[in-house]
Amino acid sequence: MRLLAKIVLILNSSFLFINCIEAQPLKQVQKFTHADTLRGTYGASRDWWDVQRYDLNVKFNFADSTISGSNRMDFLIFKTKQRIMQIDLQEPMIMDSIVCTTVRHSYNSEDKIQFQKDGNAYFFICPDKKEQIFLTFYFHGKPTIAKRPPWDGGLIWKKSKDGSPFVSVACQGLGASVWYPCKDHQIDEPDKGASITFSFPDSLTGVANGRKIKEEKANGLKTVTWEVTSPINSYNLVPYIGKYAHFSEVYQGENGNLDMDYWVLEENLEKAKKQFADAPKMMKAFEHWFGPYPFYKDGYKLVESPHLGMEHQSAIAYGNKYQNGYLGRDLSGSKNKWGLKFDFIIVHESGHEWFANNITTKDIADMWVHEGFTNYSETLFTDYWFGKQAGNEYCIGTRGGIQNDIPIIGPYNVNQEGSGDMYPKAGNMLQTIRQVIDNDEKFRQILRGLNKDFGLQTVTTQQVEKYINNKSKINFSKVFDQYLRTTQIPILEYKQDGYNLQYRYTNCVTGFNLPLKINFKGERWIKPTEEWKTLSMYPEGDNTFKVDENFYIKIKKVE
Repeated sequence: MRLLAKIVLILNSSFLFINCIEAQPLKQVQKFTHADTLRGTYGASRDWWDVQRYDLNVKFNFADSTISGSNRMDFLIFKTKQRIMQIDLQEPMIMDSIVCTTVRHSYNSEDKIQFQKDGNAYFFICPDKKEQIFLTFYFHGKPTIAKRPPWDGGLIWKKSKDGSPFVSVACQGLGASVWYPCKDHQIDEPDKGASITFSFPDSLTGVANGRKIKEEKANGLKTVTWEVTSPINSYNLVPYIGKYAHFSEVYQGENGNLDMDYWVLEENLEKAKKQFADAPKMMKAFEHWFGPYPFYKDGYKLVESPHLGMEHQSAIAYGNKYQNGYLGRDLSGSKNKWGLKFDFIIVHESGHEWFANNITTKDIADMWVHEGFTNYSETLFTDYWFGKQAGNEYCIGTRGGIQNDIPIIGPYNVNQEGSGDMYPKAGNMLQTIRQVIDNDEKFRQILRGLNKDFGLQTVTTQQVEKYINNKSKINFSKVFDQYLRTTQIPILEYKQDGYNLQYRYTNCVTGFNLPLKINFKGERWIKPTEEWKTLSMYPEGDNTFKVDENFYIKIKKVE
């Protein structure tokens, strides 16, 4: 009991003030719990140590949908006064033991560590790291089974058409701790990468992140080890098990030869060879806009999955049923059906290799950085291959999906994202910012610069905002406030009297100052504020007034 008392005393001061927050994220209105705070806060049990590497070893038991295994963790300590460590493992999974291995010159010693459980979190006193040590977490159980992956995630146990097992994981938001013990917070990725070793019937194939470094067969089982060398989000580290066929190509990219591998169920091989032609087209467009693919050393893979899709780093989950659009539907709703010109899942989920996997937000509340930029990657793909007008039509068309229900940025420190508008609304905010910059090369260099300067790092919304402001030399702070932190869409009110045009903003944050490109007796720019302004364009003639539709605002004529 002394251990638990000490842990509670240290942690209570860090967590207590957050527990009463209320919000309305993608779920119903709720009061956040102590468990949400333990999961979402980067405080006294987490902020003094840094994960260096995970080596995950898992056995899948197909008869009863259980798993068992271990996760060995290498870490660094950078605050020496704190010793309480938190590791996450969600119920009903069970932590069997925690073992500390001390590496010495002539031998290694192993010692079990006492721990205390608090819901989905396990606390223990970390051994004094005067020598090199590793911690290994042994676990087993029947993980949460995904109900509607990837949104309502967990382990996925399905079968392919021939009755063979088809297994994977989708756990973004829910968290990797739904199936293995880890430091389940986006702010800390293993700097030296990770490996995953898993076993399954030898009639099947196992694929995971990075590259396969080992394969063994024994007693009807196959055991494979895959390794990713780059830092990786814990929710991205996943296995795929199925009756896979494989084909590949080498892409000549900005950083040289890039291996592009495709793993699909045998029954879908011929369809995949045709459909996956969009993968190198995606790579060409995104290297143009965002810079070199971030993971040349680990390669790029599309892996058929038993769910729609997910941005699993270097092993993108693909489940779009080998058709264009989003399961055959044009999400843009554009009159020219631009969304049916490409496979949505290949383009969108691969776009996350730059925004989500290369650049990751510290808190999931800032998830718009992942989804807004990646939503806009669909526009940029369309722009690259079909022209700027096509891209504009695609982006404008996605506004039909905007709900304006709650703000895009969610509540911090409770592992909760904001509105689903982080996709189309944030994408249209970026389209609006692009219009104001009014220089596509400068805009492109900002996107490439983000991926270069923040590559393989975790960031905040404030860092991204400041970067765009500095590089564009335009202060977009009020634009970010308007679209990310409120549900209000600014309204441009205007009056016309012959050659006089009066205009102002309403329904906006104080100080909102978005410049607009308009057509009033010719194309020109105006700089509305909350006060009425007048534009006089003598002589009289055609006084048709129109705002460039690429700006995401509403327009209202008043008398």
